[in-house]
Order: sequence, then structure tokens, then C-alpha cells
Amino acid sequence: MTGFTTRPVVQGRHGVVAAGHYLAAELGSRVLGEGGNAVDAGVAAVFALTLLKPQSAGIAGECPILIWRGGVEQSAGGGRLLPNPLAISGQGTAPRAATIDHFRRRGDSTIPGEGLRAATVPATVAACVTALRTAGRLGLRETLGPVVDLAEEGFAVYPALREQLAFHLDRYRGEWASTGEAYLDDGRVPEVGWRLRCRDWAAGMRGLLDAESRARSAGRDAGLAAALHVFYRGPIAQRIAAFAREGIVDSSGRREIGLLDRDDLAGYQARVEAPATVRFRGLDVFKCGPWTQGPVLLQQLRLLEGYDLASLGHNTAEYLHLLVEAAKLAFADREAFYGDPIYASVPLERLLSAEYAAARRALIDPFVASGDLRFGEGGRLPDRGEETGARLTGGDTTHVSVADAEGNLFSGTPSGGWLESSPVVPGLGFPLGSRLQVFNLDPGHPNGLAPGKRPRTTLTPSLAGRGGRPHMAFGTPGGDRQDQWLLQFFLNVVEFGMDLQEAIDAPLVHSEHFPSSFSPHAAFPRRLLIEGRVPEQVRDALAARGHDVQAIGDWVSGEVCAVRFGPDSGLVEGAASPRAMAAYAVGR
Repeated sequence: MTGFTTRPVVQGRHGVVAAGHYLAAELGSRVLGEGGNAVDAGVAAVFALTLLKPQSAGIAGECPILIWRGGVEQSAGGGRLLPNPLAISGQGTAPRAATIDHFRRRGDSTIPGEGLRAATVPATVAACVTALRTAGRLGLRETLGPVVDLAEEGFAVYPALREQLAFHLDRYRGEWASTGEAYLDDGRVPEVGWRLRCRDWAAGMRGLLDAESRARSAGRDAGLAAALHVFYRGPIAQRIAAFAREGIVDSSGRREIGLLDRDDLAGYQARVEAPATVRFRGLDVFKCGPWTQGPVLLQQLRLLEGYDLASLGHNTAEYLHLLVEAAKLAFADREAFYGDPIYASVPLERLLSAEYAAARRALIDPFVASGDLRFGEGGRLPDRGEETGARLTGGDTTHVSVADAEGNLFSGTPSGGWLESSPVVPGLGFPLGSRLQVFNLDPGHPNGLAPGKRPRTTLTPSLAGRGGRPHMAFGTPGGDRQDQWLLQFFLNVVEFGMDLQEAIDAPLVHSEHFPSSFSPHAAFPRRLLIEGRVPEQVRDALAARGHDVQAIGDWVSGEVCAVRFGPDSGLVEGAASPRAMAAYAVGR
């Protein structure tokens, strides 16, 4: 199928990096050229994105990662044998003081979406180091080092960053002055093209590099361990804990101290796990476990495998109706069943089974939009208490996909630690995260808050394989919408034969029928948002089925980045969405 594209598919003999900012993609490609593999390049691009897109991701945020190690046989994991593909749970955990009683005593019906009380343990650094240890060949000097140089030398402010700084200017001049000192131009919003230098950020990260350099004579792993010590037990951990104790005014309107302490940081580790998977049209699709929303993509594929989707036509009313109704069922199960499986019993094998999908598929009416949140037997919605009209807080997210000529795939989705949700820690140049807001305050629910537990994150990298071999890596920002947009991208490739750029550029839709993951967890039954490039007659036909159709901008949904091994050329291919005017793919 040949459709409209904004850019060519990027091809390379040695590898391709697709990332949410062009400098991150270029830096990752440079790492490939200097002897790194896809994992090294992916880690470098993740670090770069936490610097370049502070409105979308921060070094004190989180980054779930999926890796397929080329030349290594697939494994289910167990014992000393690492699974392949593997998932790295780059999601921070709840502090020890983060209890349901704490928030109930403060009068909260949901966890505030901003401020220090919403912070989980920073996870991105641990996740990236774990990726290097398990599947990379380089260290922080080669992956983080160039990003530190970029922070010191500066990079150009671009429209999306300037817009975020302008929107919160009063706050950055006032109660969150530490952010203003780090990002404003002498108290003013910097103009597009102004060089932004992040010297405090660079100084803090330089401490990791120095520690690695001193210990590296004992081996790469010793150097990486020394760098982790600086962040999680040393000077950076001390500053984070001290800042948390000072407190700030958060969305409750009160001055509240943070819950993170040094023991929380010191005890954190990024886990290596086997991913969840299903097979669809001959492809094995892999997602992180139910501590993310990732399995909803797999559930949607299970539901849709019972239809001849290609015969319905691309983005027809019949086709989009089926996709939306399948999403409603899968996301209802997310609300009722998903949570950190270390703390909760999540029936994932049943939820991903063909038998369960067949029973759920029977609930889809091809002509009528459902109005209820219909989850499977044995699940229940959390008791969230009284919903409020509080402002939804949170930034965006970004993504990195990398493939190399050795057959390695990397898919990472950095997020959290946004400028919008928490002030910059003085002297460190970055804010803390706010993912604790995703928990609910129902102790009996799988996603109920508990100390040490991972919140059910929306971050959801993706991999696909063919015939037991790696094939494709893809992902996008977008909160709850990620696995709706990724589904459409994936089906554009698999069902309609689009190349990667065509599949990314095609107009997207998403439902807001189910509760948002973010405070205050609002839901809008039957609401369906559609990019304006979808023809009016299709929108009208969907409205006639009962969808609350709302047309939005023509190029506003998602920022998918994808790479794959070319089916015929023997080259690596990559593409990135033009929607936010920052993402690019770079090959070599």
C-alpha cells in the first residue's frame, strides 16, 4: 500500500536510531559508529532525551526498556539464563513512607499529580546501567559522556520546550524559582533558537562519569556500579533526600514535604524480567508486564485476530469502530486487573489467552458503540473515592527505538521527572517524578498503593519478532493513548502493507472512554478523538454508531518512532513521526 508520507524511510547498513529529538538520534547513531551496539546507542539516546526534552522526560524519571539480543536464542528465562527478549523494569517504586493512610489522613481522595509527595524512586539511571550490563558493550563514559558535553555546551530551545516554559512562567518566577534559574533567560522565556546550557545537570552527571573512571580499572561492571553508587547512595541521593525534606506547595495548595528518603534510593534496583507476548499474523509481539499498561496492546491483538481487518479497508468507519471497541474492552481489563505482579495476583495468562479473547470478542457490537466499562469476570474497579475537578498534571513522554546490523533491538520509553510536575532540585538541574499519582488508594485493588511497589505505568515500549528472530522495535509518547496509537501503527504495517513512515504518518484516533491513569482519573464514556485528516463521512458514520466524535488537529496524535530489519533489502530501516517537529531517524 502506498500512502502519503512526510519523509523517506531512513535506511542504514550498520543501524538506525529513531528518537524523539534529532540530536538524541544523531548522538545514538554516533555511538553505533564508535563501536557500540543498539543497546549502547539506545542508552545514549535515552540520556540525551532526558536533557533535550525536559518537558517530556527527566533523568529522575523512569524508562521501561525492551531488548532483543541478536545472535542469542530466545529463552523464557529462569536460573542464570536471561530471557531473550528481556524487559527492564525502569519504573521507580513507591517510597517506604508512601502509604494509603498517609494520603487519607491528609484528606486526599487521589494522590496529587504534582509535587514532592508524588515522586517515586528515580529509575532511569538504574534502568540504563542495567541495559548496558546485560546487553551493551560500552560504559557511561561513551554513552552518558557526550550528553554531559552537550549539556555544558548548550542546545537550541525549540518550540515545544519554549511553549512549556511560557505556560508556567509565573510559577517558575515564583514558588518554583529553582526551575526558572535553570531554564529561563534572566527571568524571561527564552526564544526559539536561544542556546540553553544546563550546567548544574552536567555537573551532577559528571560526578557519575568521574566515579566510573576511577573504578573502571577493575572492569566495566565495577565502573558502572561506582556510578550507580553516586546517584543512589552518594551525593546525588543526599541532595534529593534533603530537597524532599524541605517541601514545596503542591496541587493540594499546602506546603508538603516529600516522601523519598535516602534508604528508598539506596534500596532501588531495576529488575530484569521476561516480557509478555502473543502471536499475531505470524509475528510475536512483546510488551513489558502488567506493571505497565503494555499487555493491553496484546489483548487488543487477541480480540482483533478474529476479524479480517484488511477487507474492511484502512480507516473506514467499520474498521475504526472495531479498533475502538476492542480498546475499550482491553483498557477496562487494565483498570480491573493490572498492577505490580510482585504485590498482586494478575491473571495475565488468562487475559492473553485465545479462549478469553473469544468470549470478550462476542461483546463487540459492530454497529453500536458501548457505553459501559466492561471488564472480565473476577476483576473490579478501584474505589477512588470522590472524584475532584483538580487539574490533570503531568508532562508528555518520549521514545527511542534502535536496531543494528548484529540483530540487536532496543525499545525504551523515557518519561517522568517533567518540569511541569515538580520543581528542579537546586544544584542538580532536574526535577523529581510524579508517577505515584497513578496508584489508587484502594488497598484491595491490584494497583493499590503500597511501599516498595511499582505503580502501573502507562509507559509501553514494543518489540516484534518473526520466526524466532528480531524484526521491529517501536513506541510513542501519549499516556493512556500509547497502546491505541501503537496498535494502529502496527496494523498499518502488518495488515495494510505500509512502510514504516506511511504507517506513522497515517491519521490516528483514540478513545477516552476509560479512566485516565493520571490524577484525577477522569473518564469520558464514548468519547473518540480523531485527527482531522480522517474524512468527515467516516467521522459521521462513527457518530451514527454512538461514538462521541471530536475532531482534533490534523497532526497532533503521538510521536511514534520505529525501526525494523528490512524485509527485502537486508538493510536496517527506521522512521519517526513529524507531529511534534522534533523526532527523527538517523541511519549509518
